[in-house]
Amino acid sequence: MSHVSADDVRVLHAVRTLGYASTARVAGRAGLRDDDVREHLLDAQARGWVSASSWAGDSGWSLTEAGRVRGEALLAAELDAVGARGAVEDVHRDFLPLNEVVAEACTSWQLTELGIGGGGTSLPATVARLEAAAVDLARLEERLTARLARFAGYHARFARAVERAHAEPAWINGTDRDSCHRVWFELHEDLIATLGLTR
Repeated sequence: MSHVSADDVRVLHAVRTLGYASTARVAGRAGLRDDDVREHLLDAQARGWVSASSWAGDSGWSLTEAGRVRGEALLAAELDAVGARGAVEDVHRDFLPLNEVVAEACTSWQLTELGIGGGGTSLPATVARLEAAAVDLARLEERLTARLARFAGYHARFARAVERAHAEPAWINGTDRDSCHRVWFELHEDLIATLGLTR
């Protein structure tokens, strides 16, 4: 049976993977109610693990260095407790070549949009590469969620962004939406945090 992470682990980890997010976004990522997440965040803030800030009418939470260390310790203990370290390491190894494909596709499209470089690439070609990556991602997520339930959802989010990119290319790299690049970046951060690695 797939292991379900403790609520406090999911909340702290959601802040890590999102980078900076409102309580509602953290709750959505952690799969918990807003009120419960707010309590966990306030407790983490009191312990120096997260900080709250506001900018241009937007407010959210971010991880402190102490929170990063604490989060990685919790994730390492979880991996070892459920015997999932080897499985996640195997997925990470298989993820790395796919990460190069997705990063190159997103970068090439960004350069094309900016008119930088040579001939550029077409939208259909870019979307086709991302569609192929989505198929591979489904397999990787299946392997991850067989051990840790908190890895669920990346494939659905990525595939949805790819589908929308056919009509609206901003879904490839947009920072104002759950774009292909954003979802992929969060998955990479999730794997890194889980294994205690650096990019």
